[in-house]
Amino acid sequence: MAKIYSQASPKTNDNLQPKDETIKFILSYSKALSIVDYNNIKFEALLN
Repeated sequence: MAKIYSQASPKTNDNLQPKDETIKFILSYSKALSIVDYNNIKFEALLN
């Protein structure tokens, strides 16, 4: 078990570029998401 954790982790690519469709999806989802607080309860609604 100690061998697993003592090995060097593989190098990651720090230059990650998301696809345009991923950005569009996240932006449209965030625009459609509505959060309402009522009596210390949060209600989430996806207005689509």
